[in-house]
Amino acid sequence: MEQLMRNFFLFLSKNKTLTNAAKNYGLRFGAARFVAGIDIEHAARKINNLNEEGFAVTVDHLGEFIDNEQEARESAAECIHAITVIGNKKLDSEVSLKMTSMGLDISRELVMENMRKILDTAREYNVTVTIDMEDHTRCGKTLEIFKELRKEYDNVGTVLQAYLYRTEEDLQDLSTYEPYLRIVKGAYKEPQEVAFPKKKDVDENYKKLIKQNLKNGHYTAIGTHDEDIIYYVKRLEQLEDISRDQFEFQMLYGIRLDLQQRLRMEGYKVRVYLPYGNDWYGYNMRRLAERPANVLFVLKGVVK
Repeated sequence: MEQLMRNFFLFLSKNKTLTNAAKNYGLRFGAARFVAGIDIEHAARKINNLNEEGFAVTVDHLGEFIDNEQEARESAAECIHAITVIGNKKLDSEVSLKMTSMGLDISRELVMENMRKILDTAREYNVTVTIDMEDHTRCGKTLEIFKELRKEYDNVGTVLQAYLYRTEEDLQDLSTYEPYLRIVKGAYKEPQEVAFPKKKDVDENYKKLIKQNLKNGHYTAIGTHDEDIIYYVKRLEQLEDISRDQFEFQMLYGIRLDLQQRLRMEGYKVRVYLPYGNDWYGYNMRRLAERPANVLFVLKGVVK
């Protein structure tokens, strides 16, 4: 049943008709639980509140699968605006973005132009930018772009997904770039030809990737709410004598607040992934696919 629900919500996440309708109705139907507001000014207040509670943040302007140049440039301009707000308000926040929002499906030249503008501004304000990972068809292109940008910028990181077979090789390939990596399980529906179909295998690969990246000496962001994975990292910290300055836990805004607080109280660095914007529908559906228990909360929001 859980797999059926996951597939159902992933299917809904790609429905353009529903996406457009969602934009028109704003952050209703439970979306406000996972999304900080419609613009960076709203999000900045949430970032400040989280900072005061002891959390770091990475902020993401929602939007992906852009298929025209004007929207890609507008998305880049919004990222630049977010960086200036973060910098001017001296907030403890990074910025995350997707290559499709920068024009990946249009042209590489457009992506590179947008990314250099963003990273130039981010370097000026000392803000780190993380390139989020998308589905497997865009993985190779995204990593090639990251490697090219990494040669020019110190303030750029990216994401690897444990459910892809290729990721262990990608991790080794990226090692020479001394990358800042967020390692996650993965949130897209992928065919068995490219991804582990069973959770058990994904989890084992996830642990292997975390250990390898830490032993390589690279800063590692562990993006998970899975307590078994978190326990594994804690044990690894002790057994391998790994400094807490070398890793952090990253969790989604609005999910497992109790766990976030507990880790912070234990002295671990916790960064909250904080999305904002009116293009919240696809993001929200994937969050439901990841954790179908969230459906109950959304249904309550509909009733209210």
